[in-house]
Amino acid sequence: QVQLVESGGGSVQVGGSLSVSCTASGSIFSINAMGWYRQAPGKQRELVATISSGDSTNIAASVKGRFTISRDNAKNTVYLQMDNLKPEDTAVYYCNGDINQKLLTGISRRSYWGQGTQVTVSS
Repeated sequence: QVQLVESGGGSVQVGGSLSVSCTASGSIFSINAMGWYRQAPGKQRELVATISSGDSTNIAASVKGRFTISRDNAKNTVYLQMDNLKPEDTAVYYCNGDINQKLLTGISRRSYWGQGTQVTVSS
């Protein structure tokens, strides 16, 4: 089985910075894209940023220029640095990994989610 464990997050005032990280562990053969999504109360989960295994990134327009995604393939870890935070960034942030496992029957590819971490920005 595979687990994604997030850390970081917390509370900060407007204009402040926070970082979150997510580490994948378990029976992993390889990891394709990893990313961050968020869900604010009463809203649907939305993409924040993704990064491919080759470090190509896709950043949501709402956070472009303020958030930076990166990854350490050797550690199976993805990071999200959040700067110049705004109240509308308040949400639960979820890590996602597109992960390959090597099974007896072959390679199994699946999407996994972390448990989520709260980010709160107050004015």
